[in-house]
Amino acid sequence: MAIAYEKDIIAWANEQASFIRAKRFDLLDLENIAEEIEDVGKSEQRELESRMAVLFSHLLKWQFQPERRSRSWQDTIADQRNMIERRLRKTPSLKSTLSDVDWQADAWQDGRSEASKETGLDRSVFPQSCPWLMVDILQEGWLPK
Repeated sequence: MAIAYEKDIIAWANEQASFIRAKRFDLLDLENIAEEIEDVGKSEQRELESRMAVLFSHLLKWQFQPERRSRSWQDTIADQRNMIERRLRKTPSLKSTLSDVDWQADAWQDGRSEASKETGLDRSVFPQSCPWLMVDILQEGWLPK
């Protein structure tokens, strides 16, 4: 009896893997396998977007609260850049995501919201859209004026 995808996804995934290894392709749940494969790509994009939002947030804090700049903020900026660079190196097809206007806008809005929460400044203080070039944002050592 096959394990239902909806009942226990881990057990289902293990069962599907065992079917593949046994070359029992007739037993595969192809629709759900296809969905899971697509979700892997979406997960990678969400990870990249999350890291970019944190980077945006800290760059905004850096620019708009110069009196509170700290080594911790610099470390977070550097860490996010490193993690983004690593993600892009391991998954080169994600590079095109960086130039996707909608994706960038979503990451920017998340970064603005986070910067607002962390600084206590109203969201409207921050630019509506990203004022910086992606090449600068990802450049080691670059910080907004």
